[in-house]
Amino acid sequence: MKRIGVLTSGGDAPGMNAAVRAVTRAALSKGYEVVGIQRGYNGLLNGETVHLDARDVSNIIQRGGTTLFTARCLEFKEWEYVLKAKEKCDELNLVGIVVIGGDGSFRGAADLSKAGVPCIGLPGTIDNDIACTDYTIGYDTAMNTAMEMIDKLRDTAMSHDRCSVVEVMGRNAGWIALNVGTAVGSVAILTPEMEFSMDNIIAKIIKSQKNRRQHFIVVVSEGVGHTEEIAKKIQDSTGIDARATILGHVQRGGSPTLRDRVVASEMGYHAVELLDKGIGNRVVAMRDNKIVDFDIQEALAMKKPFDENLYKISDEISF
Repeated sequence: MKRIGVLTSGGDAPGMNAAVRAVTRAALSKGYEVVGIQRGYNGLLNGETVHLDARDVSNIIQRGGTTLFTARCLEFKEWEYVLKAKEKCDELNLVGIVVIGGDGSFRGAADLSKAGVPCIGLPGTIDNDIACTDYTIGYDTAMNTAMEMIDKLRDTAMSHDRCSVVEVMGRNAGWIALNVGTAVGSVAILTPEMEFSMDNIIAKIIKSQKNRRQHFIVVVSEGVGHTEEIAKKIQDSTGIDARATILGHVQRGGSPTLRDRVVASEMGYHAVELLDKGIGNRVVAMRDNKIVDFDIQEALAMKKPFDENLYKISDEISF
């Protein structure tokens, strides 16, 4: 019996389970057996696999995290371990693997494809930092979680005339910060992509205060960091009580939004269609709200431009 494998790798993202479900049921409908590989490439090397049928993926579409578990695998950067993984795939009679994760996961998928195991990558990361796609699985849920948390912080900031300096996730990308900061009406958004001046931010807060604004929100991307120092600088320079809050991994969890469930389902189905045609070494992506795919190496070489227009809009309407 021909089999298709599916694994989740790297940081977990809401919607990964929806993708696993779609891959499983699409493959079963085309006559394949499905092998769930646990804990990413580590699990593939160690033989941690489970048989998946339609009932095994029932009632997971609404669950955050990943039922297949996830991990990072440093050994997979070495070719000898890629070849060991190829041997495991041959033992399992896999015609291909769907890899749900980020850029690091795709590099592993490219190497495994080169070794002779067709792999299809699905973009699963809350940071939305994969260049070939407009949208990544988990991004919408993470943004909505961060927005809800900041809305709650706003209540207490209003009650005490405070400035809330909130750090959101995005180690190398400011997409969450940009969109969440715009959505909550922050007075300033700090991201790795855009230069900023604390003097200008402080001047803007003072000007807004004179215009009868009494509470403030500053959104800081994880890639900028120094959130405690930024809050202290604002308090020392303005006299406004400023509190730093780091939202952290709460943004990774929770039930995926409708958008994440639908996109994950579309991408998972498309991945199986590619493998069924004998096509590997591809990354599934969304471009202009359409599901497309790219060569993995081409996808990895792409650069994603930051939305400077939205940054400008947010800055100009935040006084």
